[in-house]
Amino acid sequence: MSDKPIEALNLKEKLSLFHDQWSPKVIAALNGQWVKLAKVQGEFVWHSHEQEDELFLVVSGELTIRFRDREVTLGEGELCVVPRGVEHQPYAEQEAHILLFEPATTAHTGSEITDRTVATDDQSWI
Repeated sequence: MSDKPIEALNLKEKLSLFHDQWSPKVIAALNGQWVKLAKVQGEFVWHSHEQEDELFLVVSGELTIRFRDREVTLGEGELCVVPRGVEHQPYAEQEAHILLFEPATTAHTGSEITDRTVATDDQSWI
């Protein structure tokens, strides 16, 4: 059994605790999965996750997920699951706040290592 208390998590409150972009913050864990919040703006690196699916949910703003053959644009309250192995590039013209749901072992930028990569062990809890 988890030593974390059972409580409601307020996404707006959690988002107010940080300002850096493209650096996901873990807010909850369940069944080997992490629930993360991130603030994003501009382009992220093209990458894929060979072993894991990745869920993007837009809390506020708009997020476009680019694929090599098309784009999917998400508005507030919309989500998209990127299947494992599919190369993608998240993009937000204006700052967007997103919730991510993925296995705790998911590498931030897949096998691509850039100056934006945040190692799994370095992804902080808020």
